[in-house]
Amino acid sequence: MKFAYRFSNLLGTVYRRGNLNFTCDGNSVISPVGNRVTVFDLKNNKSNTLPLSTRYNVKCVGLSPDGRLAIIVDEGGNALLVSLVCRSVLHHFHFKGSVHSVSFSPDGRKFVITKGNIAQMYHAPGKKPEFNAFVLDKTYFGPYDETTHIDWTDDSRCFAIGSKDMSTWVFGAERWDNLIYYALGGHKDAIVACFFESNSLDLYTLSQDGALCVWQCDTPPEGLRLKAPTGWKADLLQREREEEEDEEGEKETTIRGKAMPASEEQLGKVKYSRLAKYFFNKEGDFNNLTAAAYHKKIHLLVTGFASGIFHLHELPEFNLIHSLSISDQKIESVAINSSGDWIALGCSGLGQLLVWEWQSESYVLKQQGHFNSMVSLAYSPDGQYIVTGGDDGKVKVWNTLSGFCFITFTEHSSGVTGVTFTATGYVIVTSSMDGTVRAFDLHRYRNFRTFTSPRPTQFSCVAVDSSGEIVSAGAQDSFEIFIWSMQTGRLLEVLSGHEGPISSLCFSPMKSVLASASWDKTVCLWDMVDSWRTTETLVLSSDALAVTFRPDGAELAVATLNSQITFWDPENAVQTGSIEGRRDLKTGRKELDKITAKHSAKGKAFTTLCYSADGQSILAGGMSKFVCIYHVKEQILRKKFEISCNLSLDAMEEFLNRRKMTEFGNLALIDQDAGEENGVAIPLPGVKKGDMSSRHFKPEIRVTSLRFSPTGRCWAATTTEGLLIYSLDTEMLFDPFELDTSVTPGRIRAALRQRDFTKAILMAIRLNERKLVQETLESVPWDEIDVITSSLPELYVEKVLEFLASSFEVSRHLEFYLIWTQKLLMVHGQKLKSRAGTMLPTVQFLQKSIQRHLDDVSKLCDWNRYNIQYALAVSKQQGMKRPSEPLGSEEEADTSDDDDSLHLLGEGNGDRDARDRLLV
Repeated sequence: MKFAYRFSNLLGTVYRRGNLNFTCDGNSVISPVGNRVTVFDLKNNKSNTLPLSTRYNVKCVGLSPDGRLAIIVDEGGNALLVSLVCRSVLHHFHFKGSVHSVSFSPDGRKFVITKGNIAQMYHAPGKKPEFNAFVLDKTYFGPYDETTHIDWTDDSRCFAIGSKDMSTWVFGAERWDNLIYYALGGHKDAIVACFFESNSLDLYTLSQDGALCVWQCDTPPEGLRLKAPTGWKADLLQREREEEEDEEGEKETTIRGKAMPASEEQLGKVKYSRLAKYFFNKEGDFNNLTAAAYHKKIHLLVTGFASGIFHLHELPEFNLIHSLSISDQKIESVAINSSGDWIALGCSGLGQLLVWEWQSESYVLKQQGHFNSMVSLAYSPDGQYIVTGGDDGKVKVWNTLSGFCFITFTEHSSGVTGVTFTATGYVIVTSSMDGTVRAFDLHRYRNFRTFTSPRPTQFSCVAVDSSGEIVSAGAQDSFEIFIWSMQTGRLLEVLSGHEGPISSLCFSPMKSVLASASWDKTVCLWDMVDSWRTTETLVLSSDALAVTFRPDGAELAVATLNSQITFWDPENAVQTGSIEGRRDLKTGRKELDKITAKHSAKGKAFTTLCYSADGQSILAGGMSKFVCIYHVKEQILRKKFEISCNLSLDAMEEFLNRRKMTEFGNLALIDQDAGEENGVAIPLPGVKKGDMSSRHFKPEIRVTSLRFSPTGRCWAATTTEGLLIYSLDTEMLFDPFELDTSVTPGRIRAALRQRDFTKAILMAIRLNERKLVQETLESVPWDEIDVITSSLPELYVEKVLEFLASSFEVSRHLEFYLIWTQKLLMVHGQKLKSRAGTMLPTVQFLQKSIQRHLDDVSKLCDWNRYNIQYALAVSKQQGMKRPSEPLGSEEEADTSDDDDSLHLLGEGNGDRDARDRLLV
C-alpha cells in the first residue's frame, strides 16, 4: 500500500477570523480558516483548501488586482506570498509586528500594510523571481492609535487609513506638492472603514458607533502635482539617476503627518469639507458597526453590525435598499464581488460563511461548521459522503467531492458522541449525551427512528451491524450495552457485564459478533445469534479506549490507556501482537502545565483507531498533533503525519518559551486578549465596560476520530482545526511495478504502432506512468477490448481497474472506460472474487466513480425526457380551440388520453420555468 498521503482539503470549518475576499472574476470567495486559506468556487460548487499553512491563525489576506498573487499575514506578523495559480508559497517575510490589514494598489505596483499606528508601503512583487520580493518604499506616521482599514483611489495616487483614534488620514503614494497628508476628524468612535469614491478624492468614513461622514475634496485626482526637488537636492538626485537608474525608489522614506498643520503649510494644498453626516442606528439603539464594504461602480455600501444585521445603502444619498438579520453573532467581515451582485459575510462567533445575492434576495452559499469541536466521523460505504458529529449536538453530512455540507440534523439536544453509516449508505445512526440514539434518512432528510433506554443514560458510542438491522449503543454511566431493532425501534436486549463506562463498540464485518471496550480493562465479545451471551472476555493491562475489527473480521485491535495497541485473534481470544506508541505520540506541553511534556505523555494515549482498506496497516491518533500509521504484521511505524503547525493552539511545542516566564509567573496566566475588540484589554477592578465574562483560551490540539475511506485513496481526521482530508498524491509519485531495463516509453509506443496492444498495456502498467497508461488504453479500438481483456494476467487486471476508477473522475470518455470495466469484470470476475479482501478497496473506488456519473447522467436524462414530453404535449395543443371560462370557475379542461402527455393547466412553478427555458 502506498503512503504518499498529502493534505488535500479542510472541511467542517468555513471561516474563523480575518477578511474575506472575492477573486477577480467574482466567482470565488477566499476565506481564512485557522492557519489555512480555503477557496470556495461558487460557480462550480467546490471548495478547496490551499496546501499551505502559517505559523499562527491568519489575520488578513491581500489579493493582487490580477488575482494571481495573495499576501497572507498571520497574528504573529509572518507573511506568505502565495501564487494562487500554482497554489504554492513564493516568499516568506516577517513584518516585525502584528499587522491589521493589507491592501494592493489598483495598478498592482505597490501594497500597504497597517501595523500599530503606522502604515508601510512596499513595492509589490514583480512577475520575475526576486531575491527580496518585499522592498519597503515609505513609512507613514500620523495616527496615535492602531490603524484599522486601508482604501486606495482608482488611479493608485493616494490611499486613506482609518484609525482607532477616531481620525482618518489621506496619504499620497507619491510626494505630491499639494497633498502629502491630510487628517480628517468628525467621529466619536473608532474608524471601522473608509472608502474613496470612484475616480475622485471624495471620501466616506464609517465609525464603530454607526456614523457615516461624507467628505468632499476640492481637487480632482488629476490636480495632484509632483513636488519637484530644488537646489542641491535636485543636482544630487539628477546625478544619482544618471549613475544608478535601477536603484531609483529603492530607498525607504518616512512621512510624518500632523493632526493640526500650520496655516502656512495649508496654502495651495488639497482641502476637504464635510458634506453630510448620517447615522445607521435609530435613537436609543446602540448597535456597533463591525464591518463594511463599498462597491465604487454601483455606489453600494454594505455594513455589518454586532447584532448580526447587515444593511445595504446607496451613496451618497444614503438610501436604504435592503436590511436583513442573518445571525445572532457579530458580522466580522464583509466583501462584495466585482459585479456587485454577491455579498460575502463572515461571522467568527459561529463560524458562518454566507454569500447573499441581494437583488434576488437568495443565498448563493450558506455554510457553517461545528460550533464546538468535532468528536466523531464516518465514511459512507461508497466514500462519497462523510458524516460528522460535534459537541454542539449537530450532525453534518459533507460531500467529499465538493467539500460542502449539504444537510445538518439538529435533533440532538446535547453533544454527539458517535456516528456511523449503515451498509446501504442511506441511513446515519448517531448517539448522544442526551440519552437518545437517532437514525436519519438521507433520502428524505428526516429523523425516522429514535432509540431510548428504559432509564435515562448518556450514550458514549454507537455501532450498527453489517445488515443494518441491529443497533447497539454503550452507556457511560450505567456500564450497559443496549441493543435495538432498526425495523421496529424496540429495545431487544440490555447487555450487562462491564464494570466501567463503555468506551467503544464495533461489529465484526463478517460474523454476528459485537466487541465492546470498557474502562474496566476488558474487551467483551458478544454473540448476537446465541442469546447475546459473552463468548470471550479479553483481559487487558490498562483501560480500553478504542476497539476496531479488521475489514475481513479476522483480527481485532484495541487501544489502551498506557499508549499500547494490542492485536487479538477474535476466534481463539489470543493476543497476536502489540505496539508501544508512547514515543510516537510525542505530546506537547501546554502553556500552563507544571510538568514537562515527557512526564505528561504518561497520561496520553491513542483514543481512536482505524484499519486501512486492505487491512495491512492501522491508523492511530489521540491527544497529540501526530497521526501514526503502523504496519500490523511487522508492528513498526510506517509514517507519521503532523496534522497542524498552528502555534495558536495549545500543546503544540515540546518546551515552554522562556520569554514568557517571569519572576512573577507565566505570562500566559494574564488574560490579555479577553476584551480585545469591544472592551478593556485587561479587566481592572471597578471597570464596567466590556464583557466581564469573556475569556481568552487556546484550544488544545487533539485528534478525536480517524477513518480510512473505503476506497483506500484517502483518510479523514476530526481535529481541533476541523475535518482534515489526506489523499494519495499520485501525480508526484513514481511507483513502477516489476520494472526492468527493457520497459521504456519508446518501446511502449513502438508496440502500439505494431498494434501489439496487450504487450503495450503490460509495459505501460509496469512503468506506471499515468499519462502513458492513458495513451495506451485509449489507443485500443473499442471492438478489440474483449480480446485484450481476456489475455491480461490476473495481477495486471487489478492495476487496470484502479486506473479506470481514477480516470472516471477526470476523463470525458465515459462509455469507452465503461466498456473496459464491463469486459474486465465479466472475464475475470470469478478469479477476482477469490481475492475479495484485497480487491475490495479497488471495487469500492470503482463503484464510487461510476455511481457519481450515474447520478449526474440520470438527472440529465430525466430532465431531457421531461422536456421532450413537454414539447410533444405543446405541439398537440396547438390549433385546439378552448372555450373561454369565467374567472373563478372550478371546472378543469379535458386532458388528452395519451399517457405520455402532460397536464398543462395545473403546472407548477417548476413546470413554468422549464417551459420558459425550452422556449428560449
